[in-house]
Amino acid sequence: MTMRLISMFFIALVFQVSKVNAQRPDDIVGQWYTTERDAKVEIFKERGKYHGKVVWMDEPETNGKPKVDENNADKAKRDRPILGMRLLSDFSYEDGKWEDGTIYDPRNGKTYSCTIKKKDASTLEVRGYVGVSLIGRTVEWTKANQ
Repeated sequence: MTMRLISMFFIALVFQVSKVNAQRPDDIVGQWYTTERDAKVEIFKERGKYHGKVVWMDEPETNGKPKVDENNADKAKRDRPILGMRLLSDFSYEDGKWEDGTIYDPRNGKTYSCTIKKKDASTLEVRGYVGVSLIGRTVEWTKANQ
């Protein structure tokens, strides 16, 4: 009887863990606070790929004017507002992560290769890198209440 009870408990535990860890491609869709919580990025699906744009900023203006992409290497883009800007582009879902996309950092005007993983139901691990994923930086974004 005890062995059967232990077996049933183990099966129930495995089922619960796999249920919690099971991810669906659209689990990433929604609004997420950046690491500093100074902006929200809305991740959405378009033509089978995942993208993200800035939908809220703690300080969207400087001296009464919208903050713009002043560090962009392309001088023609330096006047575009950061609010509404697409930061994440072209992610595909495979094997529990979103990959083959890019992330743009308006703080330095650079675009990086990127992968995104769900750490848990309310946390994303966003990893930007140049060349090889081993050389890069990972930050955590937190699910925003919608």
